[in-house]
Amino acid sequence: MLEYVSEAVVLDREENGDLDAVLLIFTKKFGKLRAKAKSARKITSKLSSHLEPGNLSQVRLVEKNGFQITDALKHARLGVTPPDLYFLNQLIPEAEPDFLLWEALVEKKFNWQEILRILGWDPALGRCEVCRKGIPEFFHLKKLDFVCERCSASSRIPESEVVYLR
Repeated sequence: MLEYVSEAVVLDREENGDLDAVLLIFTKKFGKLRAKAKSARKITSKLSSHLEPGNLSQVRLVEKNGFQITDALKHARLGVTPPDLYFLNQLIPEAEPDFLLWEALVEKKFNWQEILRILGWDPALGRCEVCRKGIPEFFHLKKLDFVCERCSASSRIPESEVVYLR
């Protein structure tokens, strides 16, 4: 049984059973991890408030049949909206640490153009995938392409599938 301690940004929290939760966290040392938190949904849970999406927390993880969070302490609340956390969770690969991405999330103001550049999709170099014109205003999450405002409207892409870049 191995134990790790790292700072982590809580990206998402899913119910698991009656009282447990599964958390998707982006850690400074280990990248994005899926970790179970026992009894995190109990009303008397000490961990619950420290493991809300958008929190920057110090977490202690134990690796035994996957990761389990045994302790957490919230340092700060990041200024990232829940939809941005959801989209970010979709884009970040698991178990790949990225120090530049960590700095962009924790030490700077959240900016999709910077995040996409770090992940390999630089909006400054992108063009609309449909019309091939201009600097794109949106990033389509399902197709992993850039789209301009006109093509986004004409293609009727749902708002839940795009990130606004401006």
